[in-house]
Amino acid sequence: MDCTSARLPYRQTGHFTKTVLDYIDQAAAMRPFFGYPPSVQGIRKAIAERKNFGTDRDMLVEELQKQYASLPVAEPVSRNIESLLSPDTFTITTAHQNNLFTGPLYFVYKILHTIKLAAHLQESLPEFRFVPVFYMGSEDADLAELNHIHLGGEKLSWSTRQTGAVGRMVIDKEITQLIGRMEGQLGVLPHGSEVIELLKSCYVPGEALQSATLRFVHALFGQYGLLVLIADTPALKRQMKTVFEDDLLHQTASDIVQGTVNKLEQAGYKVQANPREINLFYLQPGSRERIEKRGTADQWQVVNTDQSFSRQALLDELDNHPERFSPNVILRGLFQETILPNVAFIGGGGETAYWLQLKELFARYNTPFPVLVLRNSFLVLEQAWREKISRLGFTAEDFFLPEQALLGRLVQRDSANDTRLNGALTEIQHLYEGFKKQAAAIDTTLMQHVDALKLRTVYRLQELEKKMLRAEKRKFVDQQRQIRAIKHHLFPANGLQERYENISYYYAKWGSSFIDQLYRHSPALEQEFVILQEP
Repeated sequence: MDCTSARLPYRQTGHFTKTVLDYIDQAAAMRPFFGYPPSVQGIRKAIAERKNFGTDRDMLVEELQKQYASLPVAEPVSRNIESLLSPDTFTITTAHQNNLFTGPLYFVYKILHTIKLAAHLQESLPEFRFVPVFYMGSEDADLAELNHIHLGGEKLSWSTRQTGAVGRMVIDKEITQLIGRMEGQLGVLPHGSEVIELLKSCYVPGEALQSATLRFVHALFGQYGLLVLIADTPALKRQMKTVFEDDLLHQTASDIVQGTVNKLEQAGYKVQANPREINLFYLQPGSRERIEKRGTADQWQVVNTDQSFSRQALLDELDNHPERFSPNVILRGLFQETILPNVAFIGGGGETAYWLQLKELFARYNTPFPVLVLRNSFLVLEQAWREKISRLGFTAEDFFLPEQALLGRLVQRDSANDTRLNGALTEIQHLYEGFKKQAAAIDTTLMQHVDALKLRTVYRLQELEKKMLRAEKRKFVDQQRQIRAIKHHLFPANGLQERYENISYYYAKWGSSFIDQLYRHSPALEQEFVILQEP
């Protein structure tokens, strides 16, 4: 498979927020909320700052070697792990929860963007080494968000009674049965058996979901040297002891981030994540619950449980079991940037928005703030759908417009009847200007009356124009049905394809060449939406 691609500005898609678009444009109002711009020069400045921060590289390498000990050796991965010991090696990082079977396509896109940017920087800044890292958010407990995929228009969900951190949940027969259902749908495709066997070899009953995700992501991207990091370990959590203690005792992060939230709202931006007084969960087998300070007494309660701590007991628990404390979205990024020698973070629109709330928090703890890069977005256009679009006389870019706008264009282009009154409306406006001058010569107070008459007349004629267009559209029922079918396929649930479809279908159809094509057509720092077209 040798695809072609086209790009369009994010603003043209109609699917991104003002916050994201203004960040891409580096709007002046956005400037106080990030450090360095997403450019090679911005990353060079981030490197200079990062060099002065004491990352525990030995501990990071030790933990990575443990996590990869049972996996098939991939030479690029081993080489990248070892390279992290060098003070001139830096990471390019993306992060996500461990969605079942990787979940929506953008899981794959953000990883490939990370790999592509690392390669681009290796060429642009050869005096340094850049390692792509996928930071796994395995402590997330929102099972309903992570337990399903969409395949062939059907939602396949993992039904389980397990609770707590999803990454710690165990692969069971329900997941095995889901793979069996997928096999029934994908087995007829050229590479269907390949992807099913890959899933079976990674999602082994009895093992944790985070381990299965590590194996699956490694199988897909290990050849590119991608490192997958599971940060849910005592050794890595221990590096956050000072920050965690400050949050538990003094709730420092809450006030700092709330101050930034207020500034963002005053600048007209919607806030993505609101801080809590304490931004830590207490993590136990089968449980991940918030920690709250109760009243003025030195008492901390684990919500929805009978467990509580005095001040000293809480500090002892943090000292002896740092792995039992799990950061929420406000502190997670700070944890990531503490344990990794990172200079750029690649995230989606929502992630970028909440990272923009964190700059002052990073400054409080003297931790370098990474360059923020909006992850790549793709629309995958198969040949059959590209041909359907072409037969209607449209391009793939046109289909980012609403259905009725597309139909209106088609009607105006192909209809034998002209539904536009533009010329007539202009003539009527000129006519009323004449009436206005004539009335003013008699009595200037009549000018407002003429203006009111003109507005009513023009409004009614505009309504007539709309009715004529609607009536003409009814003659194009078949074309409307085709437009609707294409829109539904390319934008399922009225959203972007990448937030709905799973990689398994495309891998079953094209094999690993699908990943190769995505990588080839992934931008590095260009920040544009990509339409990937099957030839």
